[in-house]
Amino acid sequence: MNEYLHVTRNGQVLEIVLDRPKGNAIDAKLSREMGKVFAEFRDDPEMRVAILTGAGEKFFCGGWDLNAVAEGEEYTGDFGEGGFGGFPEMDSLLKPVICAVNGYALGAGFEMLLRADFVLASDNAQFWLPEAQVGVAPDIATFLLPKMMSRVQAMELLLTGKRLTAQDAADLGLINSVVPQAQLMDEARQLAQRILKSAPLSVAAIKEVVRETEKLSFNESYRELRAGTWPEFRKMLASSDATEGAKAFQEGREPEWQGA
Repeated sequence: MNEYLHVTRNGQVLEIVLDRPKGNAIDAKLSREMGKVFAEFRDDPEMRVAILTGAGEKFFCGGWDLNAVAEGEEYTGDFGEGGFGGFPEMDSLLKPVICAVNGYALGAGFEMLLRADFVLASDNAQFWLPEAQVGVAPDIATFLLPKMMSRVQAMELLLTGKRLTAQDAADLGLINSVVPQAQLMDEARQLAQRILKSAPLSVAAIKEVVRETEKLSFNESYRELRAGTWPEFRKMLASSDATEGAKAFQEGREPEWQGA
């Protein structure tokens, strides 16, 4: 395992800590290692939720390592199967990723959050995009922010490097919630446990449908659903879990998901 990644299995939850002093910045080599971790998480039937956080209390992720950039690392280089940070481009990852933002998330460290399924932030967290001020342009943020908020708000973040507090980010709908620094991982673990109460096949089907309908209209989405073109959705409907929830409710017990 890469020396800058601490990976712990906590039941069905995989906890990944980015620990690369001083600012938890990521170069292409580290990104590829993160991609391997997320691919192993994806392929492990025992693991159902991942939590990614940073070491320390100041930086979640300082973005793309500028030392690597200065040494010639390419903007469109090989950052691994899941793209920068290991998961943003991994369309085959149909398990939830929680990002627990323990401090500054800047540049690509902010952008990767836009592809997470849940984002919790400590009350000291800050978010900003300095790329335009260092001679490049954000990619994920340029693709997504104008779709996630008003164009004028997105352009202010993209072009000026404006900093957001954790509460600013929550108000804009970019993160789920703001919690005290000392409670961040406890909150992330509690969220993971809530997710684990959902049927695993349902979770995978939901992620699949969100991905596949991103550019479809409502009517187009229903046509695709009725055509049976989504394999994870079909698998969910054909599973014993599809009736287990109703049976458990009827019998006054917790459902026992089989994932089949």
